[in-house]
Amino acid sequence: MASLKVSSILSSSISASSSERIKSSFHVPKLPKNISIAPKTRPSRKLYEELNGQLTHTIPIIIQQNDFHSSNKSSLSPSSKTKTITQLYAILESVSDRIEMHQNIAEQHNNWNTLLLNSINMITLTASAMAGIAAISGSGASLLALKLSSALLFSASTGMLVIMNKIQPSQLAEEQRNATRLFKQLKSQIETTIALGNPTEKYIKDTIKKVIALDRAYPLPLLGVMIEKFPQKYEPANWWPAKNSPRRSNKQNNETKEKGWKKNGWNEGLESEIKDVLQVMKRKDMEDYERLGNLVLKVNKTLAIAGPLLTGIAAVGSTFVGQGSWTDMIPVMAGALATTVNSFEHGGQVGMVSEMYRNCGGFFQMMENSIQENILEEDEEERENGELFEIKLALKLGRSLSQLRDLGRKAAYSRVEGTNVDEFASKLF
Repeated sequence: MASLKVSSILSSSISASSSERIKSSFHVPKLPKNISIAPKTRPSRKLYEELNGQLTHTIPIIIQQNDFHSSNKSSLSPSSKTKTITQLYAILESVSDRIEMHQNIAEQHNNWNTLLLNSINMITLTASAMAGIAAISGSGASLLALKLSSALLFSASTGMLVIMNKIQPSQLAEEQRNATRLFKQLKSQIETTIALGNPTEKYIKDTIKKVIALDRAYPLPLLGVMIEKFPQKYEPANWWPAKNSPRRSNKQNNETKEKGWKKNGWNEGLESEIKDVLQVMKRKDMEDYERLGNLVLKVNKTLAIAGPLLTGIAAVGSTFVGQGSWTDMIPVMAGALATTVNSFEHGGQVGMVSEMYRNCGGFFQMMENSIQENILEEDEEERENGELFEIKLALKLGRSLSQLRDLGRKAAYSRVEGTNVDEFASKLF
């Protein structure tokens, strides 16, 4: 009996404990009201970089663009910027119109040269042939008709030659071609300034001065403002506006500057190099173009006088055809020589060559002025950047930087030794 009681007691206790376990397994405790599910620690650097890499092509670009526009708005006044840009576009339209006009007029003058040359040569040769036929035709009405026709044709040829030699169509065409090239350069500079933005009022005024200077140097009309084709001596072309003289100090720059100074790309070595290159340009290039310019000018003057003079002699001589062997030969020979002279002058475009030398001389004169304006300027900050100026000078002379520096060293050595440099500064033309 006792064992049964004990077993019953154990079984009851086991069942009670098992029921408590079952009840506790299904018991869900109440959660607190404030739960922080996210961890309190900061995200790792790797996770930050991954997220930032995914958003690189969206948010950062927008932020950079907004920063760019906001910086422009803060640095420039919208009204002043709009005004200067509008003025610059107005100048650009005028420059584009001038380019078109000069191109059309250059083509027209070139046609003048070809048509007048062919017409005058045909008239002269026809008059010479008629004078020759009249010499062998005997006498009578036919002889008189041939003589008068020959004299009239020679006279017409003389008048046309005088006009043609006065205006020099080949030289006029070269002037317009040079003007077109220079206006295209100015147009490119204006477009670059517009692309960079923020043009100043000073730049607007300087650009207008450049346009007016080009109009004065290469006029479009002929009457009244045409460039003198036969000046007393060779004069280089001048197509840039006059600038104020640079400021000079009371003392020499070498005395006021420390050794090894460098400011705005300029230093003592660069100044000496550019001065030496300038001396080579003066002694070699500019003197050579002046000599050739004067030579071509004399040749052009001689040919311009010889052509009408020969046709005039032929016109007078044609009236005496039939009176002797020598008088019969004069109009024929003078007409043939006049055709040869006219073909050499206008077919060879001697006037164009004269204008080419005049333009080349003006190019070197402009470079000399540019160098002096920078070298003589006391404040280096007011100069053009020295390194950029050296690159521009080298390219304009058709040289690399190393070749330009070699030329400067040769010029410095020749100055010390008292000799001259045999080399020309320009390798371009």
